Amino acid sequence: MLFSTHIFIFAFLPCVLIGYYGLLRKSRRGQNIFLTAASLFFYAWGEPWFVFVMIGSILCNWAFALWVDAFREKAKHIVAVMVIFNLGIMFVFKYLTFTLENINGIVGGGLKIPIIDLPIGISFFTFQAMSYVFDVYRKRGEAQNNPLNVALYISLFPQLIAGPIVRYETIADQIHNRRETIDDFSSGVCLFVTGLAKKVLIANSLAFTADMVFDMGERTAGLAWLGIAAYTFQIYYDFSGYSDMAIGLGRMFGFHFLPNFNYPYISRSITEFWRRWHISLGAWFRDYLYFPLGGSRVKSKRRLILNLFVVWLLTGIWHGANWTFILWGLMYFAIICAEKLTGIDKLVLKSKLASAFGHIYTLFFVMMGWVLFRSESIFDAAYYIRDMFAIGTAAGGSPANISAGGSAAWFWLRENIYFFIAAAVFSTPIAKRAGALAEKYKPLRVIYPVMMLVLFLITISYVVKDTYNPFIYFNF
Repeated sequence: MLFSTHIFIFAFLPCVLIGYYGLLRKSRRGQNIFLTAASLFFYAWGEPWFVFVMIGSILCNWAFALWVDAFREKAKHIVAVMVIFNLGIMFVFKYLTFTLENINGIVGGGLKIPIIDLPIGISFFTFQAMSYVFDVYRKRGEAQNNPLNVALYISLFPQLIAGPIVRYETIADQIHNRRETIDDFSSGVCLFVTGLAKKVLIANSLAFTADMVFDMGERTAGLAWLGIAAYTFQIYYDFSGYSDMAIGLGRMFGFHFLPNFNYPYISRSITEFWRRWHISLGAWFRDYLYFPLGGSRVKSKRRLILNLFVVWLLTGIWHGANWTFILWGLMYFAIICAEKLTGIDKLVLKSKLASAFGHIYTLFFVMMGWVLFRSESIFDAAYYIRDMFAIGTAAGGSPANISAGGSAAWFWLRENIYFFIAAAVFSTPIAKRAGALAEKYKPLRVIYPVMMLVLFLITISYVVKDTYNPFIYFNF
C-alpha cells in the first residue's frame, strides 16, 4: 500500500487515526499495540506472506538485544552473529539469484537459478533492526523486554517500506514517552500534503517522460538529456516526497523522525551532495561502519581509501542486486576519494566562481550516476551516455532522424515545461524561505493553511484520476 493511493488516504489512515485518538487515547500501551497491528496489516496488504519474514526478523533481533544486554562480556560475538543473521536474510532474498546468475556466467551454466520474490522494503527494515541491537550494545538505548515495543519501532508504517531509516537511539524514549500535540499534528498534516504533492504532481508527471526516453532503443542527444533531466527530478521528488509523507505521518502520532533530504541539488561538491541526499542512510553507514573502521582519522591515505571503498561498495550493493548499482557506488567512491585527497570540496566554497563550477560539476556527475541507477544493465547505461553525447549511431543518423528527434525533445519539453520549472524551483530552499516569511507576518499565516488545502485538493484530483503511480525505492 503506497501513501499516494486513495485506499491509504481515504480508508487506512482515517481508520488508524480514529482508533489511535478516538478509542485508545488514554492508553499508551493500547496505542502502541494498535499501531503495531495496523503497521503489520499495512505491510501484509502488499506482502501477505513476507510479513512473517519481518516478524521473524523482529523476534530474532529482540532476542539478540536482550542477549547483548545480559552478556556484556560476550557482546561483540553476539553482535557479530546478529550482523551475519541479518545480512544473511538480505542475501537470500535480495542477492542469491544475482550471485548464482553470475556464477553461472563464469562456469558456463548448470546451476539452477531460483526465482525469489523480494520482500518490500527489506533493506530498510533490516537496517533498522540492526540499528536497534547496535544502539543497545553502545548503551544508547535500553533493551526492550516486550517484543511488541521492538515490533513497533521496526514495523511502524510511516517509515516501514521506504524509510527514512530511523535509528533506535532517536526514538527509544518516544516509544513510551512521546507527546501528541495540536501543533505537531498540524505540521505533520502539512508535511504529508507537501510530500504527497511532490510525489503525485511532480515525480509521477516527470516519470512518464523519463520512462519513455529510457525505453527507446536509440535517442538523439536532446532526447537523452531531457530523459535524464526528468529522471533526476523524478527520483528526488519521488523519494523526498515519500520521506516527507513518512515524517509527517510520524509526527501525527507523536514520533519525531530526522530529516532525510536537505536540497541536495544545490550542492557544490559530491561530498556535500551526500550530506544532503538520503541523510539517514549516509548517517547509518557513517556511524555503524565508516567510524568503526577509523573514518578519515587514520594515519595513512591508503587506509582512508580502503575505508571509503568499503562504505561505497556496500552502499551500491545495498541499493540493489545489479552491477549497475555496484558501479554507481564505486563511481561515488572514486569522486569522493578525489575530493578528499585534493581538497576540492573545500576549494569550491572559496569564491562565487568556484562555487558555480562546483555546482555544475556536481550536477553533471550526479546525472551520470542516475543513468547508471536507472539503466537495466551497464551496457544500457553506456548506450544511453553515448546518446547523450551524440557518439556513434545517434550522431551518425540521417538529418531527417536528427530533426525528428529534436522535434520530439522539444515536444516533450513543452508538454512538461511547467513540471520542469516547478521541479527546478522547489529543489532550492525557496519554499522554505517562503514558509519562514509566512511565520513572520501574521496575515500570511492565514493564507498558508488555505494554500495547503488547495494543494491537497489538486493533488487528490490527480490521485483519483491517475493510475500511473510508480515508486522507485519501493523494492529497496
